[in-house]
Amino acid sequence: MTDATETSSFEWSSPQAHARRRRRYAADRRLKLYGIAAIAVAIGLLGILIVSLVAKGYLAFVETVVTIDVTVPAGAADPADPAKANYRAIVADSFGALFPEVTDRRALRDLNGILSRGASLKVRDMVAADPGLIGKTFAVSVPVSDPFDQLSKGVIDRTLPENRRRVSDREIAWFEQLEAQGRVEKVFNSGLFLDADSRFPELAGLAGAVVGSFYALLVCFLISFPLGIAAAVYLEEFAPKNRITDLIEVNINNLAAVPSIVFGLLGLALFIQTFGLPRSAPLVGGMVLSLMTLPTIIIVTRAALKSVPPSIRQAALGVGASKHEVILHHVLPLAVPGILTGTIIGLAQALGETAPLLLIGMNAFLTSPPGGIMDPATALPTQIYIWADSPERGFVALTSAGILVLLGFLIVMNGIAIFLRQRFERTW
Repeated sequence: MTDATETSSFEWSSPQAHARRRRRYAADRRLKLYGIAAIAVAIGLLGILIVSLVAKGYLAFVETVVTIDVTVPAGAADPADPAKANYRAIVADSFGALFPEVTDRRALRDLNGILSRGASLKVRDMVAADPGLIGKTFAVSVPVSDPFDQLSKGVIDRTLPENRRRVSDREIAWFEQLEAQGRVEKVFNSGLFLDADSRFPELAGLAGAVVGSFYALLVCFLISFPLGIAAAVYLEEFAPKNRITDLIEVNINNLAAVPSIVFGLLGLALFIQTFGLPRSAPLVGGMVLSLMTLPTIIIVTRAALKSVPPSIRQAALGVGASKHEVILHHVLPLAVPGILTGTIIGLAQALGETAPLLLIGMNAFLTSPPGGIMDPATALPTQIYIWADSPERGFVALTSAGILVLLGFLIVMNGIAIFLRQRFERTW
């Protein structure tokens, strides 16, 4: 009664009331500015990250090649088995012919250091594909070694004193002679996507990691998707409400927040040490990732099932449908868009996980993509980890390029999730 009397006697037009309103409006404006500032800081940090990655990683999307005339002597290779010739010597002789003044053995070794070890492999593959090249001279563009690739891209400063860079003045003079002849050019580095890993930066690619990630995500999807939906349907539609189901729900929610390295330790102890499954295999990687993704799919599926209006269930039951018909024919189809969206987001999260894959050995050095889920393999995040730990300068750009490719896959997967949600989402 006293409060009502005081409120009714309050002067809303008094200076005190104006002062209070000004303070409240000022607080609203400060709160709005804090939010805008937080968003600006987040966008700024994201922009710094993207700019930094692009500034370092774009160099990996181009490679430096030099065009040379290679002569394969008639007796140097057998047309019946052309792949077994000494192509390193063939390429060295052909390249040395461009510099007839270089005759010293040590100088010739330094001269051949301009070319990558992949040059002889490329010539070998060409001759193996076309044995008719034996006994002929043909032009071929071969990659240069990492120091000269860095020199061509401007990473190595030619004006520095000789003792402060990896290439000598004499080697730079040879390389500039090739540039003056128009034999050096920069082309798109298709090997970044088509080749597997290598100890030489100019030959390293992401193909093995992409294939390994695909197999691991395939296993993860095949395990976690049906199990997650079945568990969510039971918990949401059939399970009685008691302490046991409450305990299960609490543990599922907690499992979704457990650090991923714990799942890696579990996979190492259970799948590899107990069941004896092969180390570094996408099968084990996918099973570990499915353990991590399963709680997310259960939670998302339960939320999607809850979003279906009860009237749908009641109408189906009213026309005589059984419980499982109500769920399989009406509730679950209506919840599929939300389930798919959550599943794709869970798989995108699994694609970027590194710690559990490191623990089960999916960071091995492999020079070829896996042929199946039982073959040793690596994955995109672990490949980036390997490159980031490599001392050669060329791996700096490869690391940033690998991160950009991984971010591209994550953006595509999230884009698919958004499309599915907008395409199939229903409102009541």
